[in-house]
Amino acid sequence: MGFRRIGAAIAVLIAFIALSMATAIPVSLIYNDGVVVHFSLIVMTLLGLAVPSFVLLRDERAEYSLKDGFVIVSLSWAIVSAIGALPYWVTGSLPTFVDSLFESMSGFTTTGASVCEDIEILPHSILFWRSLTHWLGGMGIIVLSVAILPLLGVGGMAMFKAEVPSPVMDKLKPTVTETAKTLWKVYIILTGIEIVLLCLAGMNLFDSLCHTFGTLATGGFSTKNLSISYYDNYVIYIIITVFMLLAGLNFTLHYHALNLKPSAYIKSAEFVVYMCVFGLATMFIAYNVYDTHHASVTESLVQSAFQTASIMTTTGFASTDWEKWPWACQWLLFCLMFMGGCAGSTGGGIKCMRMIIVAKHILRELRLLIHPRAVIALKMDGKVVGTPIINSIMAFVALFVGVWSASTTLLVIMDVDVITAIGACASALSNIGPGLHLVGAMDNYGWMSPGCKILLTFDMLVGRLELYTVFILFMGDFWRP
Repeated sequence: MGFRRIGAAIAVLIAFIALSMATAIPVSLIYNDGVVVHFSLIVMTLLGLAVPSFVLLRDERAEYSLKDGFVIVSLSWAIVSAIGALPYWVTGSLPTFVDSLFESMSGFTTTGASVCEDIEILPHSILFWRSLTHWLGGMGIIVLSVAILPLLGVGGMAMFKAEVPSPVMDKLKPTVTETAKTLWKVYIILTGIEIVLLCLAGMNLFDSLCHTFGTLATGGFSTKNLSISYYDNYVIYIIITVFMLLAGLNFTLHYHALNLKPSAYIKSAEFVVYMCVFGLATMFIAYNVYDTHHASVTESLVQSAFQTASIMTTTGFASTDWEKWPWACQWLLFCLMFMGGCAGSTGGGIKCMRMIIVAKHILRELRLLIHPRAVIALKMDGKVVGTPIINSIMAFVALFVGVWSASTTLLVIMDVDVITAIGACASALSNIGPGLHLVGAMDNYGWMSPGCKILLTFDMLVGRLELYTVFILFMGDFWRP
């Protein structure tokens, strides 16, 4: 393992984050929010550390191994989140570094959980940076860097394999650099379209930017205390619902659609299941909230569709306080937290593809009990899914449930009530934001103790990096030559 080349890669990422943070400086100047000096000093300090470090550590002949990739990805997300916390802490927007780290990790991991009790009093540049962390983390800082690192003599395939949130890494182009660039082109195109549509729907440009960053990244940070419900605008609800669903889909499908091959959607079993779950859940909730919580059929359908999309894509926006809905609706939304979006999307959770394969594996095992000598292949989109992939997925689901259970137990030990603990840990691991009871749709995490916040910060990290990437570092064999 080459610690020199690992340091060089991390230095590049720090420099990139510093340059990204610099975009908040003009926002601060435009709104005259009084924190431009703070941002400027942080950016200059980071560049002053990162650039010389890269020059000293760079090795053009370095070849990155898969082990290097795992270390770089895990360290990068931790370090970048710590750096991203500096604006909150230095400007006094949040009182402690633990709170600032929680908010930053929540942003970069696209969780959207917040410790801010009054979001609207924050400086505009802080709100912009807060939403930008979503957008950067959505497609993945590492995936973006894969498109840049080769230009600096740093290979990126190992990092791409370690970071891409999917059971299967789908390369669209011959090289990983071209694949990363292609994904980002799709991401930027969808971002631009949503910004324009939200502006046309009546949202101002600043709010359109921030909410688009949160939507496409399936993040959920809003500039308003009441989240999207602040606007009380059905057109805005519908636009965001559509783009949340798009963000929760495999971006490979969008790429094919933009290349005039829309049939790629229908050919994907994951897409079909994903949309069927969305449709059935929306109808179930709309039926249960009509007349009792929402006066018209239209309102019931719009609100149900928005909240279903928000939770199942792990975005976490709120158009209404769904904790006032019947328990059956709340329970359904809670179950959708675990499924999450599709493989290759910006969403979190276990992923729809894994859930499909688990279901097919269970059905195959039941059939084998009836026909012990039968040879039954497990297929996905016409392709046989190999035993190693099935084993990996089953282990992932077991590990996910195990981490969730252990985290819930620890929160309860730290005097958090059971329902809140169950919801908070599911939310953190699936990178959703809102949970249940005291951390529900219209609540925040500010009241929790530092220990609880640190635990949930760790859960957000391991959830975003799909568990294995982080936990493999705790294996003794990993560090042996």
